[in-house]
Amino acid sequence: MNEYTSPVPMPALDATAPEVYREFYGMPMFVTIPTGDLAASKDFWIRGLGFIDLFSAPGGEVTHLRRWAFQDVLLVPGPPAVEAAAQSISFSSVLGQLDEIATRCEDLIPGCTNGPHLMPWNSVELTVTTPENARVTMTAARPLDPASPQADNLRAIGFDIPLTN
Repeated sequence: MNEYTSPVPMPALDATAPEVYREFYGMPMFVTIPTGDLAASKDFWIRGLGFIDLFSAPGGEVTHLRRWAFQDVLLVPGPPAVEAAAQSISFSSVLGQLDEIATRCEDLIPGCTNGPHLMPWNSVELTVTTPENARVTMTAARPLDPASPQADNLRAIGFDIPLTN
């Protein structure tokens, strides 16, 4: 069996984010988001959330944004949601990125962020409402202390977590 290497780094307080992946591949998953202002949306996703414009089709039919490998978003012309949806899309981050992303997004659209918050499943999450009313969660895994309540919670639901590192 071949071993797959994820682009997401192992949880660590000083984890380093991988570079933006600029190659083309068959996308195993992506989200399509309609926007009434493609230029403004593209600007927010790039300057606020840290995506790149992998390519924009001539005539403004689609903008393909990417962050890390397998973090693809297609912005397309269309009416955006009237309000933020209950569901959200999550993108992996590292802990050192969350405050910076929150600051950049708040500079662009004050009040658009919630968090970062420590979650019971041992991640820290920042939720951002984009100009299209998409709810985007930037999530960063924390290193797991085997003696922590988070480790106890994970053990209680069936994860095999040793009592020591």
